[in-house]
Amino acid sequence: MHGTTSEVVAVSDLAFRYLSRSDWALNGIRFRAFEKEFLGITGPSGAGKTTLCLSLNGLIPHVIEGTMKGAVVVRGLDTQRTDVSQMSNIVGLVFQDPRSQLTGSAMTVEEEVAFGLQNMSVPRDVMRDRIREALDAVGLTGFEMRAPFELSGGEQQRLSLATVLAMRPHIIVLDEPTEMLDPEGQVEVMRAIRFIHQMYNMTTLLVSNQSEVLLENANRIIILDKGRIVSENTRQEFSRKVKSLQNLGIKPTQVSQIASILDASGLWQGDYPINETDAAEAIRRCVLRS
Repeated sequence: MHGTTSEVVAVSDLAFRYLSRSDWALNGIRFRAFEKEFLGITGPSGAGKTTLCLSLNGLIPHVIEGTMKGAVVVRGLDTQRTDVSQMSNIVGLVFQDPRSQLTGSAMTVEEEVAFGLQNMSVPRDVMRDRIREALDAVGLTGFEMRAPFELSGGEQQRLSLATVLAMRPHIIVLDEPTEMLDPEGQVEVMRAIRFIHQMYNMTTLLVSNQSEVLLENANRIIILDKGRIVSENTRQEFSRKVKSLQNLGIKPTQVSQIASILDASGLWQGDYPINETDAAEAIRRCVLRS
C-alpha cells in the first residue's frame, strides 16, 4: 500500500493508564504512519485520542505519569528512552485550545513564534526567516506586531500552528484543532494545515470528529474506541462506515448517509462518495440507470 515510503511512526502494543485511574486509557494500540502521509484519527469522547497524541512526542511517559506498556518509536527513536526536548524537535503537537499553547508572556505575534526558537538558540537571522515563513504559511503575514490574546480563536490556532512550524518538526500531530472554533475559523485553520502538509511534505496526524474534514484530507483513517483501535480504513472504507460511526456517536458525512439510504433500497452501486462532487456524479448515474 505504501510502496517504498518509509515508516516514521511505529506504535507496538501501546497501553497507558493514568496515575489517578484504574482503567487503561489506551490498551494494545498498534499502527504505523509513513513519511508524507496524512493520517486521520477519530473516535468518541474518552476513546483515548488525546492520550495517543501525548504518547507520540514523549510527554507520556516523561511528563504525564502513569503506567506505560509497549513501545512508541518515532524516526528510529524510542520515546521512553529519549528526552522530551529532543522529541519535540521531531514531533510538533497542536492542542485543541490554542490559548493553552500560547506562552502568555509574549507581547506580539512575532515574539510568540520566536519563543521556542530562542530556547533552541537559533541564530537571529535564521530566526527572522523562520518567523516570516511560518506566519506566511498560516496566513498571518501582517500580524507580527499584534497582541496574541487580541486575535480571534481561529487566528490564535493558526498562530499555535506557526509556533510549531517554526521549530521545523518532521511530524505534526493535531488534536482536534478546529473543535473550539467558529465555521470561519475552522476553514482557515484547515486551509493552513493542508498548505503546510503539502508545502513541507510533513507527516500529518489529525485527530477530528468531523467526517468531512477527515475524508477531504486524510488518505487513511483510524477509528478508536475505549482505548483500542476498532478499524483502520481507506477513505472509501471509512465513507461506508455509516452505521458504525453513528453507533459511536460520530456523525458520518451527509453524502455517505444518502448513499447508505439508497444502498438499503438497492439503488446504489459501487463505492460511497467521498465528497459532494462524487455524490452528484454517482446520483446522476443512479437516476440514469433507474
